[in-house]
Amino acid sequence: MNHSDKQKRQIDLLVAAPRGFCAGVDRAIKIVELAIKKYGAPVYVRHEIVHNRYVVDELKKLGAIFVEELDEVPDGVPVVFSAHGVPKAVPHKAEERGLEYLDATCPLVSKVHRQAERQTQAGRHIIFVGHANHPEVIGTFGQVADGRMTLVETLADVEALQPEDPEALAFLTQTTLSVDDTRAIVEALQTRFPNIIGPKGEDICYATSNRQNAVKEIAKSCELVLVIGAPNSSNSLRLVEVAERGGAAAKLIQRADEIDPAWMEEVSTLGLTAGASAPEILVREVTDRLEEYFDIREKNIQTADENMTFKLPRGLEAS
Repeated sequence: MNHSDKQKRQIDLLVAAPRGFCAGVDRAIKIVELAIKKYGAPVYVRHEIVHNRYVVDELKKLGAIFVEELDEVPDGVPVVFSAHGVPKAVPHKAEERGLEYLDATCPLVSKVHRQAERQTQAGRHIIFVGHANHPEVIGTFGQVADGRMTLVETLADVEALQPEDPEALAFLTQTTLSVDDTRAIVEALQTRFPNIIGPKGEDICYATSNRQNAVKEIAKSCELVLVIGAPNSSNSLRLVEVAERGGAAAKLIQRADEIDPAWMEEVSTLGLTAGASAPEILVREVTDRLEEYFDIREKNIQTADENMTFKLPRGLEAS
């Protein structure tokens, strides 16, 4: 007897909103699509345009070729820089080689880059709150001269800081961090260095904060939260942590086929969200898969409205 013969068990599904694509991801994907339309295939992309396998595979079908370094891009073809931002040396190198490039860096990341330049020009040493080796962190460090910025990941890192001039410090943060963790680290920095200068607004982007708040809201009522996202996606990993702190179990999945119905044995209310680089089509794929096994009652839990859009680079406006 297969699972469709017997009465399906009912599960309440709380779908977090906002979820999925943010404006920066949306813009980055459009830039690749429009570049292929304008220049013809292939268009090279340095680093995964956004951290999502499905999105990358769809763009490959259109004629995008993904490489890790500029050296892998042949002469005479256009190259797109990913949404996470790149060190300054990368566009310089592209210009030296006469490559046509399009910068798909999220405008909110670019804002952090400009703040980094301003603070170092003002003679301050920057304490940067982020995750080592994340492309966004590498890109931001590459905006200033070596030695002008120090990375902190934990409260212990803050305690261990020995700046040359404790009176000439500034801090910035990666845009995809956990709002709560970052708040604790920033408070520790301000306690240790009362004159440290922070950014005027919040560096953590609106989409990251909104998605975390939405997960906090649904986690209260769920035994398990599924987060659709990539294992190398910082904002998706943070959503898993937020769900767990909210008292739910949480699992990161890339696609519906990773779901094991056995996970739901003790679950009467299931939560679902998607990281900022996961398309809505994957959310639908997951709900379809769940409906094969269970009688799903789906409810959208909206905690914020998003209507942010970012302008496309000049010369690429959708024609």
